[in-house]
Amino acid sequence: MTVSETCDLLIKNATLIDGTGGPRRKADVAVSGDRIGAIGDLGHMTAIETIDAGGKVLAPGFIDAHTHDDAVLLAQPDMIPKVSQGVTTVVAGNCGISLAPLAVRRPVPQPLDLIGGTESYKYPTFASYLDQLDATPAAVNAVFLVGHSTLRENAMDRLDRPASEAEIAAMRRSLAEALDAGAIGMSTGLFYPPARCSTTEEIIDIARDLKPAGAIFTTHMRDEADHLEESVEEAIRIGQEADVPVIISHHKATGVNNWGKVLRTLPMIEKARERQRIAMDVYPYIASSTILQESSIGVSKRVIVTWSEGMPEMAGRDLDDIAAELGLSPLEAAEKLKPAGAVYFSMDENDVQAVLRHPLSVVGSDGLPHDTKPHPRLWGTFPRVLGHYARDVGLFTLEQAIHKMTGQTAREFGMTGRGIVAEGNYADLTLFDPAEIIDAADFENPTQASPGILLVVVNGAIAWRDGAHTGARTGRALRRQAMMAAA
Repeated sequence: MTVSETCDLLIKNATLIDGTGGPRRKADVAVSGDRIGAIGDLGHMTAIETIDAGGKVLAPGFIDAHTHDDAVLLAQPDMIPKVSQGVTTVVAGNCGISLAPLAVRRPVPQPLDLIGGTESYKYPTFASYLDQLDATPAAVNAVFLVGHSTLRENAMDRLDRPASEAEIAAMRRSLAEALDAGAIGMSTGLFYPPARCSTTEEIIDIARDLKPAGAIFTTHMRDEADHLEESVEEAIRIGQEADVPVIISHHKATGVNNWGKVLRTLPMIEKARERQRIAMDVYPYIASSTILQESSIGVSKRVIVTWSEGMPEMAGRDLDDIAAELGLSPLEAAEKLKPAGAVYFSMDENDVQAVLRHPLSVVGSDGLPHDTKPHPRLWGTFPRVLGHYARDVGLFTLEQAIHKMTGQTAREFGMTGRGIVAEGNYADLTLFDPAEIIDAADFENPTQASPGILLVVVNGAIAWRDGAHTGARTGRALRRQAMMAAA
């Protein structure tokens, strides 16, 4: 491309890690409009604003591969939990839960309430939801999956059974509308009650419509505990028979009796990758978080309540302490708290590290922005990978860590023009101090911004600078068709 002598933003004296996985290098980066105009020794250029990086690391804006940000993009468009940790693009609609296409008056079943109450479900079509995002932009870009549980809630009178042929046909029509509107694929949450009674054949029948659209399939599998291996086999089978790329959500093994199983499932995924596209996302913590339910309590060493409609004042407290105070068993106390959410300490650090360092894994926070006391992954995932696991533990190099959070994620999700710092690509950038960056959010204080993030640029505009939001909301609802056309 032709390089102009002037630009809007010039970042000088940076240590550039470009998202490809290649080695770092010294470089200046020029931004014109929403694009990267030039990279290299740009001392000859003039700019409306020039920033001296002082040798700090400039990387692509991080891509959060697994979020539940569907409603918060509209309700809290500054997206401070994300931009404060360098995230410039989120993937929403995971675990079978998407805000559209669904307009209801009755209470939505759990876990659909993880992303918003019944009042949030007011978009009968996916196009109407994306149009609203266009009209009221957020501070980050977003791509969207359509949730299989949302499709079921839209098509069925009750969810505690397999779908009929007519209901599957109705779900396929809704999926087609969502794909036409710009959804990048479909997600399932087979672990949860709304989809638990779905047969594998139901999912395959619906997922077959993804291939003609060039879309993907992601899955919160049926079981991440005793039947983990069988669940991985099911995910692989769905991908094979529907002939679609698969991304296994938050791959892990829960419950002490299952620790170490990822050392068996990771080779299964590697072998499948030889004949089909398959990958996984992972968050860097030994605790998970979702709705409060008996099956998760039973496999956890510790449970923290994140929100409760039954007893709102208990948010942030340990379930065991609540139970002792009430003179009840933990399961009896949980019944009084419901509907509610919780953090579950049920994973092994060795397993988490094995998945994190695996070449087929990308990073996703799986944060729950509507929780009263959320899991700290909502605010701390990406600085934790860079500061704790790359710098302090040495699990991988900084270049490898950034690749997992940018270029590799963009490739797996079909995002063109993002995830790599290259001339002509969109100007989504994060400048950070590699010596200072670390997650500040913890389980006692889960909503703390991380130190070390110096600058975040979204589509050419500065959204975060020196620990504060600038007010810029230049994120975009990214459509699959537009991304494919740019490929």
